[in-house]
Amino acid sequence: CVILDVQSACQDAIVTQELLKEGFHRDLLVKVELPVVGEDAGGYTMAARTHLPPGIYVDPYELASLQQHNLSKVVLIPDVIDLEAPEYLATDVLVLLYMESDPRCSRCFRATLPVHGRYHRPAEDSKEALVVLKSPEVLVCCCDNCLSAECWKPAEVEAPCSGKTNRPCQWYSVPHKPVYEESVLQIPVGLRQHSSLVCVVTFLATVLCSGLILTAVCKYGDFS
Repeated sequence: CVILDVQSACQDAIVTQELLKEGFHRDLLVKVELPVVGEDAGGYTMAARTHLPPGIYVDPYELASLQQHNLSKVVLIPDVIDLEAPEYLATDVLVLLYMESDPRCSRCFRATLPVHGRYHRPAEDSKEALVVLKSPEVLVCCCDNCLSAECWKPAEVEAPCSGKTNRPCQWYSVPHKPVYEESVLQIPVGLRQHSSLVCVVTFLATVLCSGLILTAVCKYGDFS
């Protein structure tokens, strides 16, 4: 395992957070570049800890599929999430996103997390709701207890080191400098003045579809 000297390790890591794609279904890309340490950082497990506000959620079933194919490793707190709840009934979610080494850079790590926007209340005059996502905290773990940097403070994280063991490891918080302090997700919302029109159209569509189904059942159903 690599031993970092205090002077090098106390320099700020550089954190970049981006929201990819458009609309309700996005990918959160987090990249971390450690300070120059003279050697690579291959002996460490890196993770990004971030709070998702109520306007954004992670689908546990989608994550389970990704983790089954070794495409992602994430710890959610709480691990039970109401996927149908609107923004005003949802709560924050704490995410620990394990990061992979970037093959193009020996001291760089990256990870991608699929996130989804929740439905918001209709607005008076805006067609978009803004959800602010703060820059994540950078965590490092070395299960061989080889950390020597005095500026890396122990972090309270009940999560194992990725790929090592199921028991919790000691994580440390890395001083970092975000490229952007926050990211903003724009969620399409309806307008309140359209509520009556939406209700009428929904009611008519429901009656029409119910009539078509009833007609088909009466015409082709076997009641013998």
